[in-house]
Amino acid sequence: QVQLVESGGGSVQAGGSLKLSCAASGRTFSSYSIGWFRQAPGKEREFVAAIGWSGVSTLYADSVKGRFTISRDNAEKMVYLQMSSLKPEDTAVYYCAADNDLLPKSRYSRYDYWGQGTQVTISS
Repeated sequence: QVQLVESGGGSVQAGGSLKLSCAASGRTFSSYSIGWFRQAPGKEREFVAAIGWSGVSTLYADSVKGRFTISRDNAEKMVYLQMSSLKPEDTAVYYCAADNDLLPKSRYSRYDYWGQGTQVTISS
């Protein structure tokens, strides 16, 4: 089992940057792929980025490609989402999730464990 805790959210102006962190607990963390999802008010939860067990395989939503970078540190049981060139439409609650599979996935139904989320607000 994996427990996840997000941090690093906040409020920044458009064009700014934020780095989200996802701290995991559990002995088998390195065998999980990790995804970031977000949900804005009144909208469905959407995929943002995902990373495979080794950190080599990554996936990004088209809306964040080139602006966001996902990475992981298995020794520290951490996953990061570096967000740059932020836009007001990036405003949402961001969640990290763990999938008991080695390769990254974009479907949220594949993920078994979820964190509580962290709020990101981008002002214009």
